[in-house]
Amino acid sequence: MSLEGRKINFAAGPAKLPEEVLLKMQEEQLNFNGLGVSVIEMSHRSKEFGALLNETISLIRELMNVPDNFEILFMQGGGTGQFAAIPLNLKGSHDHADYIVTGAWSSKAAEEAEKYIKVKKVFQPSKPYVTVPDQDKWVHDEKAAYLYYCANETVQGIEFTPTAPESHNVPLVADVSSNFMARPFDFKDHGVVFGGAQKNLGAAGLTIVIVRKDLIGKQQAITPAVFSYKEMIANNSLYNTPPTGGIYTTNLVLKWIKSKGGLQAIYELNLQKSGLIYGIIDNSNGFYHCAVDKSYRSIMNVCFRIGGAAGNEDLEAEFLKGAAERNMISLKGHRSVGGIRASLYNAITLEETQVLATWMNEFQKAHSA
Repeated sequence: MSLEGRKINFAAGPAKLPEEVLLKMQEEQLNFNGLGVSVIEMSHRSKEFGALLNETISLIRELMNVPDNFEILFMQGGGTGQFAAIPLNLKGSHDHADYIVTGAWSSKAAEEAEKYIKVKKVFQPSKPYVTVPDQDKWVHDEKAAYLYYCANETVQGIEFTPTAPESHNVPLVADVSSNFMARPFDFKDHGVVFGGAQKNLGAAGLTIVIVRKDLIGKQQAITPAVFSYKEMIANNSLYNTPPTGGIYTTNLVLKWIKSKGGLQAIYELNLQKSGLIYGIIDNSNGFYHCAVDKSYRSIMNVCFRIGGAAGNEDLEAEFLKGAAERNMISLKGHRSVGGIRASLYNAITLEETQVLATWMNEFQKAHSA
């Protein structure tokens, strides 16, 4: 078993997994726990898989300090599937829901929700997405079914930090897909917290949904069973065959997080990594430019342009080429915004971040003229 030939993967998702997790997966691929089969071959109804599933739920509850009045579900359809599942499950007798649109993913969520509930935006979004308007300027409605926000916009690099938005007496719904377990999380005022596992917690295919118990049972009649929180809870996430391999992978990642000291230790390391890259940007005399308001800069997805605010595509292409030659991949920004995006998820080490930092300094020096 060797890690030779591994790249430094700054992809936005699916993203890097910890090497320790990959090696453990390799070790157990043919024979999980001495059972003579792989996890992905096991029956999801077996007692062995049931034990794995329940252990994974317990690890999430422990690491995130999930309150007892929340259920933890394993679902499918990605975070995008929850864009529909949330209004389908939470509409109840309400007429509408409030949405905070701060980037590409919250915009998509609002657009999808409009099929199942009336959507009101608490402020008028404006592009380019680079900040979050002051909350005292938001238009809230205490009769809304919920208030939706994306905790971290992967495309634009905008993150609600350090606290969630004010709820105004309605349940908060948080999409934490790209900063899931990257920092301690406060469940205060939240009704639903969800995210795909493929950025910080495992492999694509598994969606983790944490739902407050008093919100269960309000689903619309048209809600598909696989998207019904009530149905999934009644069946311990086994209404249909779950992504068994994904749950196993997440189990290993959770154990890895715990071994590293838990969320506070992970958070401190993430601050150190992102601070290193933002420090180079801010001290580059405009050679590197991050347009995001410093109050809302993501510690997960550092987005920037090279050669000034508008970016110089020739310089950026040269930077990416040099990065690839130095074993770094997936640094190209999202097609809708361009530039560079370094995704510094939990599995990215400080040493790997330092390789990027060194290249950024070298590249600026080479083009300082």
